[in-house]
Amino acid sequence: MLMMRTKNIAAIARKEIYHLLRDFRSLYLAFAIPLLLILLFGYALSLDVNNIETIVVDREKTDLSRDFIRSLEASSYFQIVENPDSMDAVIAALDRGRARLAIVIPTGWTDDLRSDREAKIQVILDGSDPNFADITNSCISGFIARYNANLLADFLDRHAMRQINPPVNPEVRVWFNEEMESRNFIIPGIIAIIVIIVAALLTSLVIAREYENGTMETLRSLPIGAGEFLVGKAAPYFLIALIDVLIAILMGQVLFGIVMKASFWLMIVSSSLYIAVALTLGLLISTLTKSQMTANQTAILITYLPSILLSNFVFPVTNMPVALQAVTKIVPATYFINILSGIYLKNLGFSHIWPDLLVLFAMATLLALLNYLFLRKEGF
Repeated sequence: MLMMRTKNIAAIARKEIYHLLRDFRSLYLAFAIPLLLILLFGYALSLDVNNIETIVVDREKTDLSRDFIRSLEASSYFQIVENPDSMDAVIAALDRGRARLAIVIPTGWTDDLRSDREAKIQVILDGSDPNFADITNSCISGFIARYNANLLADFLDRHAMRQINPPVNPEVRVWFNEEMESRNFIIPGIIAIIVIIVAALLTSLVIAREYENGTMETLRSLPIGAGEFLVGKAAPYFLIALIDVLIAILMGQVLFGIVMKASFWLMIVSSSLYIAVALTLGLLISTLTKSQMTANQTAILITYLPSILLSNFVFPVTNMPVALQAVTKIVPATYFINILSGIYLKNLGFSHIWPDLLVLFAMATLLALLNYLFLRKEGF
């Protein structure tokens, strides 16, 4: 009986493999798009702020104003693109997007500094992107604070006064992502998106295709159980998704130097469990919709978009409304991205990530049971 079941599963899997080999679009979706996603997200998507386009209007043109500008240019956060002489040029540059930050050094600034008076400087931010503007504001505020500290040290030195250390002196040490580069989080996180594309989107078409081609009645007449049918349909896509995970791991290491800190085999086990969730979810969509177009659109809405928007991948969950935070609890990618963060960045073992693994196991079990029941209802 066990051999017969194995033959049934192999027969269904072989049929699906033949279809994949004949369907160039499915193979393209399975391998080419994941590669493009890794390259695009790795090179194009960055949450780091560097080389902020800056224009400086220097109405003083003194040694102190030039020193301020040189210090600004030396920072990796700012890139001075223009040095106009008028506010009209500043407005034009900000309006046309040539600059995101403008600094105006007013007349009399040097005299105020040398007279130990408050010296004001004008800073104009492009607030069309609030997140970028907030980070830019922090960068320029931090730069001016450091510049003020240097001026204060020079003042105390000129007057032969001892510098007073601040009462609180923070010693900041960054854990898990010492370089503070968003790429170290984005590249592992993209693995969750790749699995959704390959496993959920592709499998959302496999059963619906049988209905549209009129072959479902033939399959019902064969001595194949619902479980055998599901496993046979899912097996090729499980292997494809697992290969894509291995390719993503390799590309992340070779192209971006991102190496996982925890066990490789823990990564494989975790990925396999997440793939199982994605496969069973895609098959359930395919069983219920019975139309490839409807299944594809439904899969995008239910799997792909939530995995990007509601999984803590790009947008922090803590900043979302309470209702949306509750929705994130049913998005499988939320738990897998937590696992990826623990494996790649925090060097966590099974004892730390088992709650997320347990949730994924429960999701895969529930979805598999639903698939089985619906197929039994269809006559398998």
